Amino acid sequence: MQASKVRAPAYGIAPTQTTMPATTAIILGASGSVGQALLAELLRCPQFTRVIVIARRPLGTQAGAGAKLVECVVPDMQPRALQQAVVDALTSVDTDAVGFSVLGVGAGTAKLSLAEHRAIDVDLNAAFAKGLKDSGRVRHLAFMSAVGANAQTKTTGSGAAGMPRYARVKGEAEQAVLSQGPAVVSIFRPSVIVGSAHTPGALAAVLSLLAPLMPAKYRPIGTTEIAQAMVAAARSAPDRHGVYSYTEMKALISQAA
Repeated sequence: MQASKVRAPAYGIAPTQTTMPATTAIILGASGSVGQALLAELLRCPQFTRVIVIARRPLGTQAGAGAKLVECVVPDMQPRALQQAVVDALTSVDTDAVGFSVLGVGAGTAKLSLAEHRAIDVDLNAAFAKGLKDSGRVRHLAFMSAVGANAQTKTTGSGAAGMPRYARVKGEAEQAVLSQGPAVVSIFRPSVIVGSAHTPGALAAVLSLLAPLMPAKYRPIGTTEIAQAMVAAARSAPDRHGVYSYTEMKALISQAA
């Protein structure tokens, strides 16, 4: 599969419009470590009056969720079914909505073929983005990618995180949501994620100590911090695409405080 030729988003924090009114959030990938933190953040945020989760299986009871949380279960998580499920889930929504995707293969990408990795990170995210656009309710998608994402790197070698093939798939996923999704896409590129089930605690501890010596974009960042940055970006209603690495995510959190 060739990456779509889409104009790259501007790097940094996008100019914003006014803060958004009360609205709906729709999430893909809520069962993962960042997804759980994002769901908790959205449920706490009063501006999101409804939170729709698209998932392969029920998440179970969420503390404090009440009637605000709506689960849409898609057992056959294939692109066509996912795209239609998103449209259907937003049909009855009487407000505009914001999309959030933190879906991606965690540990084990080195064991996947390139096609298997793309089937999740690229194809499912593209279907989600397309469903958001087709619904007519969503103008903005906050999308989690990874540091170093680049759709032009080679496809040979290991697919492990940090390797060129991994960066290629992440870059292709970015291109897919930009080309098929809503008008504005905010791309978040964390490096090592502290608090992720896939990041060994010892590694996270060492990297956190070394963080001041590292280039900013490679510094470790917590699951809750990523979630807070994504919600802050959504609340600020950006009017163009933007890319957010460590420094920009921290700035979003500070501005929202």
